[in-house]
Amino acid sequence: MPLDASDLSAIWLTIQLAGLTTLLLLLVGTPIAWWLSRTQSAWKGPVGAIVALPLVLPPTVIGFYLLVVMGPNGPLGQLTQQLGLGTLSFSFAGLVVGSVFYSLPFVVQPLQNAFEAIGSRPLEAAATLRASPWDTFLTIVLPLARPGFITAAILGFAHTVGEFGVVLMIGGNIPGKTRVVSTQIYSHVEAMEYAQAHWLAGGMLLFSFAILLWLYARRRHTPFHP
Repeated sequence: MPLDASDLSAIWLTIQLAGLTTLLLLLVGTPIAWWLSRTQSAWKGPVGAIVALPLVLPPTVIGFYLLVVMGPNGPLGQLTQQLGLGTLSFSFAGLVVGSVFYSLPFVVQPLQNAFEAIGSRPLEAAATLRASPWDTFLTIVLPLARPGFITAAILGFAHTVGEFGVVLMIGGNIPGKTRVVSTQIYSHVEAMEYAQAHWLAGGMLLFSFAILLWLYARRRHTPFHP
């Protein structure tokens, strides 16, 4: 059989991680992207730079500092221990936290581009009709920015699926708990099980190519792209 039980477990865990991370990224990234697209504050540059840090920092650096923060002596680790939750390091919850931070720019930037492309005229027209800011956002902004949300969700999901450095630093490689597809491939290579590694790596290659092909095809039909 090309894929054994441990491979299927890693695939299922990866889907769960990417799905939950994408949902949280849309919830967290939408207000950040909206603020970045509308504000004239001096904080726009520093906040934008913080959001974009995962694009330039090595994943192991991000993973190391997240591990320190979530560890037993870190501020977040101490908080979760006081709440009776233990520490987030080497757990699925820790992987989610790390994935949200690591994939944040892949969601925020497409959303910011989409919001900026809307311009101010539709918002001004809604204001003249006495629409509340919340109504304007729900009925005007969200429909117009729909392509940006689709791109952001696809990129966030795909980027989370392909994580390795951050996942390995924060979660280790615990079967059934933190072992995702990328670390499962690593385990196969370490054990010189190249046939199994080929099946998983080939699947990742085809998945990534399909995502990029779809995104490039959409650029011909919509101005909202990362």
